[in-house]
Amino acid sequence: MENRFGVKDFLLFLLIAALIGVVLLLMIVELLNTAIEKLSDHVTPHHHDAIGRIKDMASAAVGLSLLLCGLVWLIALAERVGLP
Repeated sequence: MENRFGVKDFLLFLLIAALIGVVLLLMIVELLNTAIEKLSDHVTPHHHDAIGRIKDMASAAVGLSLLLCGLVWLIALAERVGLP
């Protein structure tokens, strides 16, 4: 029996997996950020500098995940359009 899948098909599969993977990663990081925010607001409703820094770090993780997601999608779009 002949194998119908070649290298191009495998690379396309990897590209689709990467596109879906980065979106799932972004959603996971956003959910963790929301959990940290809700938990810290529940622990103390008053302003606390350490909790503020923790919230900022969680938001930075979301921002970096969003940046990664955007870069992967832009690379995929550039490849699809035919840019070098």
